[in-house]
Amino acid sequence: MKTSTLSLLLSGLLLAGGVHATDAGHIRASHAWIRVLPGTLPAGAYVTLENDGDQPVALSGASSSVYAEVMLHHSSTEGGMSRMTMVDALNVPAHGKAVLAPAGYHLMLMRAHTPVKPGDTVRLTLKFADGSTLATDFVARPANAMDAGDDHAMPAMDHGAMPHGH
Repeated sequence: MKTSTLSLLLSGLLLAGGVHATDAGHIRASHAWIRVLPGTLPAGAYVTLENDGDQPVALSGASSSVYAEVMLHHSSTEGGMSRMTMVDALNVPAHGKAVLAPAGYHLMLMRAHTPVKPGDTVRLTLKFADGSTLATDFVARPANAMDAGDDHAMPAMDHGAMPHGH
């Protein structure tokens, strides 16, 4: 009888410990895309992060098996001068969203291990301050792209069959 009581107690403790959701568990990523630049130039990654939780969540970085280095940056223009600054974290407010977009916050992707071309899908692992992660697929877009494009919400498919300019 004591063994079953102990088992129930341990089960209850394990369940209670599992009730706390991770930061990544409250985040939904959408409109994820990469602006691919020619040659070995760094690429920029952009995404909208929506937080359905009651507490703010901090994006602290990302990683990728395709790129040697991924850094969180913020672009700004001050006095007619553009600048880019590395930042430690980006807060996603409770029941709100944060948008990583050109000319603002973005992920800088450095030194691709293999060439990335428009139409490719690249998985980035978004990292949050509590140590949790969210694997997110980003669609590669050409250098002149300004957003995720019309096909950002489509399931994975052979983008090579799509007409150029889509």
